Amino acid sequence: MTSQKIKGSKQASRSQGKNTNPTHYSKAPLTEAVLDIRVELPSEITLQQLKDVQAGEKEKYPRREDIIIVVGHMSMGSQVGASAQQTHNGYRFVSQDSRQIFQARLDGFTFSRLAPYETWESFRNEACRLWEVYRLIAKPKNITRLALRYINRLDLPLPLKDFKDYLRTIPEISPDMSQGLSGYFMQLQLPQLELEAMLHLNQTLIPPPSPNLVSVVLDFDLFCKDNVPSEDLDIWKRFEKLRIRKNEIFEACITNKTRRLIK
Repeated sequence: MTSQKIKGSKQASRSQGKNTNPTHYSKAPLTEAVLDIRVELPSEITLQQLKDVQAGEKEKYPRREDIIIVVGHMSMGSQVGASAQQTHNGYRFVSQDSRQIFQARLDGFTFSRLAPYETWESFRNEACRLWEVYRLIAKPKNITRLALRYINRLDLPLPLKDFKDYLRTIPEISPDMSQGLSGYFMQLQLPQLELEAMLHLNQTLIPPPSPNLVSVVLDFDLFCKDNVPSEDLDIWKRFEKLRIRKNEIFEACITNKTRRLIK
């Protein structure tokens, strides 16, 4: 009798969380979408050449910013010391409305879109167009990593009795401990074997926009480093697969109560 009750409870949980027909959410919680392609460039490619990526894009992406990498060094022994080294790695180009940004770096290309996010098609097409501009100038000799990252912020109404009402992937606190939770950070690293990819699922609490809300970040970072395609057609086919998986993961992480909040 007990085992039947447990089984029924699990089935009910699966039923409420599974959405076999993902829909477009009018109040989508997405705050930023990022598409990243890491590369190896020929040694003769210079920062000046990467700066030229903006030449035909100044009207749409008028602002240019340097990308600086800071590396710290710590020395131990009879004398303890610390130092930092700065390296100019490329440029960031920002659109007129500051909602779209693309990067041309010595180690790769990145395109990001801030809210409001429109559609995957418009996001992908602009990323593809700008990648072609970068590729023609930088002439990458090898593609080393593809990544698709979607950062969502869910604003959940108070009072909140249980995160399980809205989320299906949450930290579990021992029943022998206090259940009050004022903050947390959780990362799950989940291999996606059939995609030859890895998912980093990050979840944390952040300050809410209003005192009657609690805000949770759902951050999905899907990337592949093995058997990365080098031909453009295959690169974008792989991104399509990552995008489909991202949608499946988002739906798997939320409940119907959350869907009603963002529909």
